[in-house]
Amino acid sequence: MTAQLIALIIIIGFAAGMLGGMIGIGGGLIIVPALVYFLSFSQHKAQGTSLGLLILPVAILGVINYYKKGYVDPKVVGLLALGFVAGSYLGSKWALALPQGTLKKVFAVFLLLLSLKMLFVDKK
Repeated sequence: MTAQLIALIIIIGFAAGMLGGMIGIGGGLIIVPALVYFLSFSQHKAQGTSLGLLILPVAILGVINYYKKGYVDPKVVGLLALGFVAGSYLGSKWALALPQGTLKKVFAVFLLLLSLKMLFVDKK
């Protein structure tokens, strides 16, 4: 890896961490598109790499800050983690069975629908 590539990867991780810490979005919303468009990863490789990031406790410092202020419910975190493990396994099996072009479209439609809901449907 070149120094420029290493720096770009660190910047992508930093941006995902900052946005995750600020507004609680999953790193995949930043990391997956960034890996596809800036590093020319396939959709499958980008999604697998993003999931690989979740294995490590990369957000622990952000979690500690929120926990200290009373904004983390450990019971809910544990239950979410149980669901996430099962969902991640089944979702990855499904995604790997799809052609890359179809997977990219599924990802894009999900982001589009989510953004439209947040803009026009969510209650104030």
